[in-house]
Amino acid sequence: MTHKHDTSPLEEQIAENLQRAYRQRAEEEVPDRFRDLLRMLKEQDQQSDPAEGRSGEPRNADG
Repeated sequence: MTHKHDTSPLEEQIAENLQRAYRQRAEEEVPDRFRDLLRMLKEQDQQSDPAEGRSGEPRNADG
């Protein structure tokens, strides 16, 4: 049961404009403040003790 939807010229124009707008947004540079935040979080991850659980609490040897 296949439904075929013929798009009107208006719908095609709307779709093209939305794609163009979102494509431009996706290609924008990440703001410096977000890059700094990502760098800080990555550094914290690298400095964290692997013997700690995700919550920062030491893991229980029993599981």
